Amino acid sequence: MELQFLTVEEFNDLLQQWSGETIKISKHELDDMDETLMTLEDITYEHNTRGRIDDYEPTHALHLNGTGTIETDTSEVQSLPSSVYEIPLEDSSLYEYDGHQFLLSTTRGVYKIEKG
Repeated sequence: MELQFLTVEEFNDLLQQWSGETIKISKHELDDMDETLMTLEDITYEHNTRGRIDDYEPTHALHLNGTGTIETDTSEVQSLPSSVYEIPLEDSSLYEYDGHQFLLSTTRGVYKIEKG
């Protein structure tokens, strides 16, 4: 199946079906690459109504809630620092799905979410 573009609502509906599953999140953001394995417990969204201090603080964010580990580009494996993996969202974010994996693209980076 080829990648299909989704609305944020379609993306949310499909990703919610993965609750309870082990997922792998591959992030390529700026010059940073890492992979996270987590047991997905819940999916939430945050809207920052306070003013942004800089471009790093997103107006909207996807929160993947669960426990897991992260492997950095130096091949070091660590526990997630919190039970939330945050992906900054923008109005121009693109959501794609091919039946097996999601691609979420922002101006800052690309996130691939697949079952681990």
